[in-house]
Amino acid sequence: MAPELVILIISAASIAFVHTLLGPDHYVPFIAMAKARSWSLPKTLRVVLLCGSGHLVGSVALGILGIVAGTELTRLEWVESQRGELAAWALCIVGALYCVWGLRHAYRQRPQTAAGWHSHGGGSHYHEHLHAGHTHSEPAEEPPTGSLTPWAIFVVFVLGPCEPLIPLLMFPAATQSVAGIFWVTGVFAVVTVATMLAAVTLGQIGLERLKIPALARFGHTTAGAAMLGCGVAIGWMGL
Repeated sequence: MAPELVILIISAASIAFVHTLLGPDHYVPFIAMAKARSWSLPKTLRVVLLCGSGHLVGSVALGILGIVAGTELTRLEWVESQRGELAAWALCIVGALYCVWGLRHAYRQRPQTAAGWHSHGGGSHYHEHLHAGHTHSEPAEEPPTGSLTPWAIFVVFVLGPCEPLIPLLMFPAATQSVAGIFWVTGVFAVVTVATMLAAVTLGQIGLERLKIPALARFGHTTAGAAMLGCGVAIGWMGL
């Protein structure tokens, strides 16, 4: 293996690791959604693996197509930037809708009071009783996306580009060999997904140990706000 290719492979691993950690959209939505919907860790990691793979496939396919077709780097970068804006808007919309539904859900689950006069030992007094929100015979309300929530996140990740992959890795690798393209791309993909899985695992385990009563009632709202915040961060703050 040529020394130049070894350097590219090491760079691919380093860039993938840093890029993933610096992008909160790679792990925050999963941690928040897992907490809100009481996902087990294995289920969360399956969703992360699915979304992470989709996140990579689009950029890899575009990069390989561009290399084969001899497309100018600036054109591919323009396409990637448009995908990034579209993904940011999609994440904002999904997050906002889920946040609004979460507020409605929290309102329906608010504590209820019951007031009245009571007699004790020959005397009477007026006071209120506080009752937690409860349901009667109807099933628990599900979010508007229901079981489609992971798929909505998956679509957002497919739209989202891996910004460093094409300009920093694939084109330099293409000057080495075809095998170099697969080596660099493969290492970048493995490290990216592995970092996502590790970050989500640590985040979910840590959040489960926090006993914050408000999260039980406003968990869906918090998850929606987290996705909305990530959308704003990647779309308008350059994260």
